[in-house]
Amino acid sequence: MLDPSFNGTILTETRMHLGEGPTYDPATDTAWWFDILGRTLYEHGLSTGITRAHALPFMASVLAKIDDTRQLLASDEGLFLRNSATGELSLHAMLEADKPENRSNDGRVHPCGALWVGTMGRSAQEGAGAIYHVAGKTVTRLFDAISIPNSICFSPDGTVGYYVDTRVNTLMRVPLDPQTGLPLGAASIHIDGRGQDGGIDGSVCDAQGGLWNARWGVGAVDHYDAAGRHLARYRVPAAQSTCPSFIGRDFSRLLVTSATEGLDEDGLAADPHGGKVFILDVAVKGRAETLFRLS
Repeated sequence: MLDPSFNGTILTETRMHLGEGPTYDPATDTAWWFDILGRTLYEHGLSTGITRAHALPFMASVLAKIDDTRQLLASDEGLFLRNSATGELSLHAMLEADKPENRSNDGRVHPCGALWVGTMGRSAQEGAGAIYHVAGKTVTRLFDAISIPNSICFSPDGTVGYYVDTRVNTLMRVPLDPQTGLPLGAASIHIDGRGQDGGIDGSVCDAQGGLWNARWGVGAVDHYDAAGRHLARYRVPAAQSTCPSFIGRDFSRLLVTSATEGLDEDGLAADPHGGKVFILDVAVKGRAETLFRLS
């Protein structure tokens, strides 16, 4: 039985190991997301109701649309171009060639068309990861010594970026050059989650600059205004909620991924909807994700 406080629906019954990286393509009315540890990319046609699973040769976590035929995937083996029709993959750029023990995690495209993407140790080793800026094939390290990078998203005008190290649990705000997506100053604490239940996981900004954050370990998405004030909490029926994305051609709903990572047999039984994908009905509209610019 679903919790009556859940104001939404279950999109798929598949239970993923580590559901992450949701995004939406309004041109095709298609939602995309990953099971990182399951090495699978999922696509779901909202108009057709059909879900397809695409096996991957690596652990990927971020998908950014380039054009009608190409996507960019961030993975533990680098950044790859993917033919969206055939699934063919080709290496675009290395991310951390000197750190084969790391994998990619959260990421999103800045309004200028540059990608921010985080990396972390495969076992979330302390300070093993970083956050990078990718413009075309140029990869620039922005923030180092990150354990679990998450919440990468941007204000609608591109002047503010957000990120978190979930292990530290302070969501950071950094001023950006809207033309390049590069920092213009030091990061400061925007939302302090220390001492609160759960971890600050993936986030997305809405059309008004508000922030929607999936709270790992709580089974919820928290809504904050642009000033960082908490406005509302939306429950989902899975304890390990991971990342939200606005979907639908009017961007009026929120797709939320979840995980079963670390759950034993008893834990899986206690969290029967863990690892599934959900849709929340929300009062605020989002906006389309920016295309990744190859040059």
